Amino acid sequence: MTLIKKIKDKKVNFEFNKEYIKVVTDKILNNDATFITNSFKEMHPADAADIIEHLGQNDRENLIKLNNFKIDPEVFVELNESVQTEIIKYLSSDAIVRILKNLESDDAIAILENVDEKNKNSILSLLPPKDRFALLEGLSYPEDSAARIMQREFTAIPSNWSVGQTIDYLRENKDLPEQFLEIYIVDQSFKPIGIVPSSKVLRTPRESKMSSIMDDPTFLVPVDMDREEVGNLFENYNLNSACVVDKNNKLVGMITSDDVLTVLKEEAEEDALRLAGVGDEEITDGVITKTKRRFNWLLLNLFTAFLATYCISLFGATIEQMVVLAFLMPIVASMGGNAGMQTLAVTVRTLATNDLTKNNFNQNILKEFNIGILNGIIFAIISSIIVQLWFQDIQLSLIISISMILTMVVAGLFGILVPVTLKKMNIDPAIASSVFVTTITDVIGFVSFLGVGAYFL
Repeated sequence: MTLIKKIKDKKVNFEFNKEYIKVVTDKILNNDATFITNSFKEMHPADAADIIEHLGQNDRENLIKLNNFKIDPEVFVELNESVQTEIIKYLSSDAIVRILKNLESDDAIAILENVDEKNKNSILSLLPPKDRFALLEGLSYPEDSAARIMQREFTAIPSNWSVGQTIDYLRENKDLPEQFLEIYIVDQSFKPIGIVPSSKVLRTPRESKMSSIMDDPTFLVPVDMDREEVGNLFENYNLNSACVVDKNNKLVGMITSDDVLTVLKEEAEEDALRLAGVGDEEITDGVITKTKRRFNWLLLNLFTAFLATYCISLFGATIEQMVVLAFLMPIVASMGGNAGMQTLAVTVRTLATNDLTKNNFNQNILKEFNIGILNGIIFAIISSIIVQLWFQDIQLSLIISISMILTMVVAGLFGILVPVTLKKMNIDPAIASSVFVTTITDVIGFVSFLGVGAYFL
């Protein structure tokens, strides 16, 4: 088992439509595995994966179970996680082993994560001891750790080698990764002491020592580092790759920029979904699964809505005196909610990228306060003009102006304070912040608007 991904030359950006999906579906019904196999070979793996994802669940099952059809490992790894999990149910242990043998170790581990424990043990038992140990070791680390996204295939050489020795080694060794940008220099205990770009090796005389042209390995990534932190590291320092070390600082793998790009994309999508209270939802998930994932947050929203309603009920007498207040309440609450969500989205992102620190926290609080005042004044003026033209009531215009300023300021402040507080409590701010911010802005908006109205009345 090489665990080395071999990307062939494929047609890129293959365009397909409903008619082509219908053709593939018909070929599946006719058991024409040859046509489908040949068609997929002409495409880039990502495009072939898109076609499989666009098939219905029954068609996907029939495709995988076709005689003489074997899904390409390159195609399988491009499938989204939910479809991979679905297809794994239709594959034999031997078929899964075949896929794993043709993938890089990080991709192989990602696939094994979606296999149930019983089948996982069966699959691992079919692998050579060396490869089985490598995968088991990877699975033993936390899911969000650097060890889960690192490749165990890398190029490392002793520091006393010459450039000529290194080039000969790279040409003759069949077990090296097919593609690599950097060569790691290690000492006798296999600790990384230097790094050399492969281009630099090609431009240096053969007699030169590798130790004379190596650079210090600026960043050593611990195996247990959170993968999001790894992503920030690559982003901040424009890294192509980074070596991963164990607790004894021994080189155990490397992380490349393409792996990090996937992590950053997944984290961004995850934060966006969590802000909406959806979670890790896939388009291929069933109705029941999606309903379960959305239920808890919708239930919480229901109770917070009742809280806002209760606050309104406290000002029943005020509303009876001036019924028009009931018409204008949604304006204030809506503006406050949107302003709060804007600040929340920015804050969650800055927390994820570690841009919001103790040093600039107070500065950002003051900034959001000023933004709230400025937006409050602007929209207070706009709102008061509209209300005055509509109802011809200077008192009502004044009420909405004051409440708009108060609501916008509070929305901005809580949009940053809520996620920061949750972060300190070790609660993911992307999950819970939106509910709290929405509730607070609604309550404050209603109370300020009706409270100011009660004062003037």
